[in-house]
Amino acid sequence: MSVHILNEQPVHVIPGSKLVLTARIEKNLREEISTITWTREPETGHDRTKVTLATCPAKSPKCSGGNPDVQVSLKQQETTLEMNRYSTDDRGEYSVTVTHHVSVSINVSYSLLVCREAWGTDPSFSWLHERAAVTQQVGKVSKDGHMLIVTMTPLCGHFTCMVGNKLGYSSGTYAAPCESEGRGTTAAVVCLVLLLMVCGGVLAFLLW
Repeated sequence: MSVHILNEQPVHVIPGSKLVLTARIEKNLREEISTITWTREPETGHDRTKVTLATCPAKSPKCSGGNPDVQVSLKQQETTLEMNRYSTDDRGEYSVTVTHHVSVSINVSYSLLVCREAWGTDPSFSWLHERAAVTQQVGKVSKDGHMLIVTMTPLCGHFTCMVGNKLGYSSGTYAAPCESEGRGTTAAVVCLVLLLMVCGGVLAFLLW
C-alpha cells in the first residue's frame, strides 16, 4: 500500500480561504483500510509536536475532527482534507497516515515455520508453543520475528504465530502431530483390550 499527496508543493493558501489537500491511496484487493489520519506539524514556534486534525474510520465517507472547520472525506481510493477559514496559524507540514488490518498465515517446511502477514502496518511478531513463549529448548526466532527454526525433536505440539500492531493482533496456529503420543495411546488401548480378554476368560472359566 502507498499514499501520495496529489497537490503541487508547496501549497499557497490565502488567509480566510479554504485549504484543500487530496491524497491517492494505492492498494491491492486484499488490503483493507482501517483508519485515515490527517496531521499537521507547525512550521514555527517552540512546540513542533504534530497536531492530529482528524482520524476517520474507512467505513465513514466523511468525518470531522475536534475543529468544526476541518472535514475529511474518502471517495474510492482518494482522501481529501478540507479546512475552512485558513489562517497563518495553520501553516506547517501536513501528512496523511493510512492504517490497515493485520492478517496472518503460516507456511510450514520441515522444521522451519514462516509467519507472513497478508496485510498490516508496522507489524510485530511473537511465537508460542503450547500457549507459552518459545524457549531455546523449542527453537530459535529470527531477528525480524517472522521465522521460527524448530530445534526440538520430534516436531510436536501447537505452534502459534501472533502478529500485532497498534490496531490489534491476529494469530495463526500449526499443529504438528506427536507420533510418540500416538504410539502410547495405541499401546494403552491394546493393553486394555488384552486385559478385558483375560478377565473375560477367567470369568468364563469360573462360571464353567
